[in-house]
Amino acid sequence: MKISTAGVVGVGTMGSGIVEVVARSGVSVIAREATPELLEAGRSRVAGSMERAVARGKLTGDAHKEAWQAISWTTDLPDLSECQLVIEAVTENLAVKLEIFAELDRVLDPCAVMATNTSSIPVIDVAMGTSRPQQVLGMHFFNPAPVMQLVEVISTERTDPAVTAAARAFTADVLGKRVVNTPDRAGFVVNKLLVPYLCQAIEMYESGHAAAADIDDAMKLGAGHPMGPLTLADLIGLDVCLFAAESLHEEYGERFYAPPPLLRRMVAAGRLGRKTGHGFYKY
Repeated sequence: MKISTAGVVGVGTMGSGIVEVVARSGVSVIAREATPELLEAGRSRVAGSMERAVARGKLTGDAHKEAWQAISWTTDLPDLSECQLVIEAVTENLAVKLEIFAELDRVLDPCAVMATNTSSIPVIDVAMGTSRPQQVLGMHFFNPAPVMQLVEVISTERTDPAVTAAARAFTADVLGKRVVNTPDRAGFVVNKLLVPYLCQAIEMYESGHAAAADIDDAMKLGAGHPMGPLTLADLIGLDVCLFAAESLHEEYGERFYAPPPLLRRMVAAGRLGRKTGHGFYKY
């Protein structure tokens, strides 16, 4: 399958990064958001990120111009009808994803591939909301998508092997990412390991075991991590961390996947990390 036009549904933190990755690879990409305001915010994220890449010498001026011209912007989902691949990157809410996939099912060509960027929801739950679960799989990018090299490709019990092969080839050969195949289980590989680590760090902070900066410094300097767990949670988004922990806890039933009470309270208070300017740290 040749993918000449891709779509991205949802251009928040993750989706805008995916739009940039696809555009910089030379593939036309149609970015869709639900409202003009959200679309403009996504446009600003992509523009700012690419401008920073030029300033850092990671992207030439000509490449910047070509990538920007490869992006189309819309609030109408049917505008994605010509895409051979659509990647959904909306909030970690199954009901919202099912609504989007049902509409994509109606407007896309029968051979088009539909992918979800979910970080924790079993992909089969999304796929079975369509009439063609064989065309659905997971493509889990990591934040920030233009920088992070990994993409988890998740096949379900119903995914056509040819669809998986096409997604792997596009991700590796066109986007230039490192692909790992992962089972369709909540959390896949990375978050199945990462979420308990983040939850434990939050519990340590909540109990007064250590200060936030000390927890982060301990893991940076003692374990060689590029950033500490609380800084990382703020970067991911505490709402995303909460959704992931809830999904893992529901799937496996293990206590160490359960979201700490502090995490729930911070999300309820709107303290979601970097994207709101306040999480475990102020930004």
